Amino acid sequence: MKYLIRQRIFSLRDSFTIKNELGEDCFTVYGKIFSLGNKLYLNDLQGRELYYIEQRLFRFLPEYTIYQNGNPVARVKKNFTLFRPSFDISSVFGNYNISGNFWAYDFTIFKNGAPVAVISKKWFSFSDTYGVSIDDKEDAAFILALVIVLDQVYHDNND
Repeated sequence: MKYLIRQRIFSLRDSFTIKNELGEDCFTVYGKIFSLGNKLYLNDLQGRELYYIEQRLFRFLPEYTIYQNGNPVARVKKNFTLFRPSFDISSVFGNYNISGNFWAYDFTIFKNGAPVAVISKKWFSFSDTYGVSIDDKEDAAFILALVIVLDQVYHDNND
């Protein structure tokens, strides 16, 4: 399934709408205002929280924890690399890693060594916009939460 993530331009907090390939709204993401570190909620269209993303502070490299129903389900850690972005994700859903290109605009998410999602950031848009293609066997909301973490690390202009 393909998704389009577009950040709202005029918003006091991080705010995203996620649409499917047919242009239908599927998920919303919003961040807490005035919090230390990034804290974001990925909700379904009925407003139910699917995942909560929290930045872990005072780390040498960015690190995030993803929660589901109040329980930690994944830890996302940026690896120290010089030219190509890389992340390791330990989760209850399996072992993931993310590798990206030099400009941090294109990424591939791997699960146990096999690609499960491809992410591409649009170069010429006023807001942060991502195209995401996800393997149908994967939990789309979880993969989209990983994409939100990537945006926070590389393209969030609030820091």
